[in-house]
Amino acid sequence: MKFWETIKSMAVYFAEHTGIALVRTAALLILGLIVVCVVQTIARSSAYKSKLDKSASTFIISLITVVLYIALAAVLVSSLGFSTASIIAGFSAVALAVALALKDSLASLANGVILIFTKPFKKGDYVEIGGLDGLVQDIRLFNTRILTYSNEVILVPNSEVLGSKLINYTAMPLRRVVFDFPVPYTADPEKIKALVMKTITSIPNTVPTPEPAVYILEYKESTLTFSARVWTPNDYYWDTYFAVRDEIIKTMRAEGVENPYQRLDVVVRTPSSPQSEAGENAGGKGESA
Repeated sequence: MKFWETIKSMAVYFAEHTGIALVRTAALLILGLIVVCVVQTIARSSAYKSKLDKSASTFIISLITVVLYIALAAVLVSSLGFSTASIIAGFSAVALAVALALKDSLASLANGVILIFTKPFKKGDYVEIGGLDGLVQDIRLFNTRILTYSNEVILVPNSEVLGSKLINYTAMPLRRVVFDFPVPYTADPEKIKALVMKTITSIPNTVPTPEPAVYILEYKESTLTFSARVWTPNDYYWDTYFAVRDEIIKTMRAEGVENPYQRLDVVVRTPSSPQSEAGENAGGKGESA
């Protein structure tokens, strides 16, 4: 009888204490999961309505989800009767160790967040990062994916993206084409300017405003360096650049303007013999006599 009384008392204690805690924890778990799903749905809907960048909205939703799950885990642990202070202390120690081990990765993560929200470039932009140039394929939390014109994929850590010189060639709608070319000093500078100006303004996809220009850029030892400058929409930059270069060369050849090259004139003198010099001196005296 004592055995069954012990079992009965244990069952009663379990039902009144542990059982209630388990039921309460299970109910909180179900309720917490429902709350997480509802908040995720609201966050996605808000991000879609606000027209946030895809990377930014994904990061925000992921951050909210992580925070909600951490809060839910703390509530469940507390519901089971455990002390949350020791768990938080242990979690902090583990988090510190992980942060020290993943210092570079966390720096890239932080820079990725900055890139997502500051938007120095977007997907499809033509950029140059630390001497590497190409089209932005994707902006991730830890790295940025670049596709070069040689069809090479480059993954640049976000810590290097913000720590290096960054040039966004497609940030503005127009881009200037600059082509420098040499001309001999024998050519008429005003005539060259007029010919080149007529040439570059007739090229397709160039715009009249800002106005194109042709300048004498440098006076070198054997040549004049002219600079032709014209503006074009970003989408036609390379087509316009090669067209400007080819058409200027054709115009110079058609007008008979030679392509200058460095030339060194060498004068060779043969030394005179002593006998010939004496004869010349003697002949000169005889004539004067």
